[in-house]
Amino acid sequence: MTGADEIARSRRRRAPAEAPDVESGSGVKRLEPRVRPLSTARRFGRLRFFFLLGGGEAAESRSVQTTAARLPDELTRTLSGVELPAVPHATEEASPKAKPAPRCSRAGRWFAFRSREWRAPSGGEPAWLLPFVVGAVLLLSVLPLAQLAGAGLSGLVDGQAAQLIFEPATFSAIRNTLVTATGGMVVSLALGSLFAFAVALTDIRGKLALSFAFMLPMMIPPQVTALAWVEMSGPASPLLKTLGLAPPLGSPQPLYSLSGIALLLGVQHAPLVFLALKAGLAASPRDGIEAARLAGAGPFRVFRDIVLPLGAPGLIAGGAIAFVSGIGNFGIPAILGIPAGIETLPTLIFSRLASFGAATFGEIALISTLIAAISAAGLIVQQRALAGRDYRLIGHSGARAAFALGRFRVALEALLWAVLGLVLVAPLLALVASSLVPAYGVPLNFKTVSLSAYAEILFRQSITMTALKNSLFLASAAALGLLTVTVPAAYLLTRRKGALANLIAILIEIPYALPGIVLAVAFILTFAAPLPGVGVSLYGTIWIILAAYFSSFLAVSLKPVLSAFLQMDPALEEAARLAGAGFFRRMRDVLLPLVAPAAGASVILVFLIAANELTVSALLWSAGTQTLGVAIFNLDDSGSSDLASALSALVVLLVIALMTALEFLAKHLPEGVLPWRN
Repeated sequence: MTGADEIARSRRRRAPAEAPDVESGSGVKRLEPRVRPLSTARRFGRLRFFFLLGGGEAAESRSVQTTAARLPDELTRTLSGVELPAVPHATEEASPKAKPAPRCSRAGRWFAFRSREWRAPSGGEPAWLLPFVVGAVLLLSVLPLAQLAGAGLSGLVDGQAAQLIFEPATFSAIRNTLVTATGGMVVSLALGSLFAFAVALTDIRGKLALSFAFMLPMMIPPQVTALAWVEMSGPASPLLKTLGLAPPLGSPQPLYSLSGIALLLGVQHAPLVFLALKAGLAASPRDGIEAARLAGAGPFRVFRDIVLPLGAPGLIAGGAIAFVSGIGNFGIPAILGIPAGIETLPTLIFSRLASFGAATFGEIALISTLIAAISAAGLIVQQRALAGRDYRLIGHSGARAAFALGRFRVALEALLWAVLGLVLVAPLLALVASSLVPAYGVPLNFKTVSLSAYAEILFRQSITMTALKNSLFLASAAALGLLTVTVPAAYLLTRRKGALANLIAILIEIPYALPGIVLAVAFILTFAAPLPGVGVSLYGTIWIILAAYFSSFLAVSLKPVLSAFLQMDPALEEAARLAGAGFFRRMRDVLLPLVAPAAGASVILVFLIAANELTVSALLWSAGTQTLGVAIFNLDDSGSSDLASALSALVVLLVIALMTALEFLAKHLPEGVLPWRN
């Protein structure tokens, strides 16, 4: 027996019980109240319309059970010849189902409209999400920068700015900052463009290894880079003494100069140019280059007329980023400039804060505003340079436009690895050699090698152990704590479009774009006074450093998570929402498992940068709150170069380990999260 026959037989058996009652043979059908289908439909919001319009199994069962009712003869004879009035169009007010809205004032109607818009602007967004994200951005970005801007404007009004700027020390610091930042930009453009063109356009081998190694200087703290180069090039270099290449004792250290600072700024920021240029070159179409070759153009002509114009925006953007980063760099000018009496604007702020006085806060606020103004001027020059440039890529964008080098490939590979050996491997080897000798200037050999510096750092020096614990705590707390802000912010930015979302994204990016020294001054001005209502001051505690890390690394933590949300199909969450899952249930069961790899990459990236940070913590630390960057700077400043080298070597080892861990997670991460991958 088929299923259809069984259903029909069961309906016939139930027919007498389900037939409508008839009162005294009148034939008028008594309608049973349809309670269960409609009550169930009302629980599902939008599905209510599905049931009311006759869809679904409930409507089908009603159409089967309904029978035409026959009117009585008396009523039929009475109604014959009677013209019924035309049925008016049903309106929402006249409908018996519509309930008139209660009268309220104009302000009440406006509030009700805004509350409805606030509650569900994008389908399923909870009411607390937007206030939470906006509040976090205001606290971490707007409030500190507003305090800094207010202090700078008050200095301008009082006339202190002109007096401070034209002081000999300030004027000299401005000149040194511009010279070193410009020279560093030139070096960064030379190194970054060489590697970007080679990796993105040629058929060299080992591109991933080259990119990984070239990105390493940017991940290493700047003070470690400066210390490694000092140990490599000075007359007391253990590595040069071992090789017999050390200059005579008493020779000047060539890096203690403006050119030395500019050189190391260029090495430190060359990966920024590499990233900006490689992104544009990797998207260059192969069709244009092939067409030029078919037309008879040689490789140099193709590079000059096609590749170089297409790479110009990346070159300009990378140069501007390198210039702005050089303006706010503290570690390299502090290691190389302070011993030579060369001050830049960041080191001038550090020296003014060290000699604390009544007008210190106002002075460092004005100098920080000046740094921010120079950085903004550099970015404006970048925008003006890019204005009017409109290169429309026609063809297979994303297909790599590779140059087959032939017999020159080995020469180019040797050149690239030689440059890496000079700017990366040799300084790190010199750093390790300096950490293995018992005293400064002793050559490294089997008789002098010693691990006493590492034993001192790890087991006997309380300051270094305190710095290690503080850095690990700050880096871990910043990396994990930022997820509580970046995950809701990424969800909001992917669900909302418009001016508000763009404004939130810009406010998140501003603290990361500003020099770290400026951000540190902003937090000093914000939290120097006791907190209102609590009476507790964060200044001088580890919590002000953590708050500054939250602000500085918010954009770093957001990027991987935002990329994961953008690559996610929204139909998955929509299906869960229609099934009745709330926001936290959807986040736990659907969204978080999908963004977990990107969130892990975000944690490692923030930890990697925060564990080695110096510029922000150099102004915010106090006794007991030293970080690794501050400890390295203080050890080198006090003459303990072997201890500073040993601690720097451990930091470099930690950086390489974390970058390797990210590389192993690369296949689970969204594209663009790891900067060194092609």
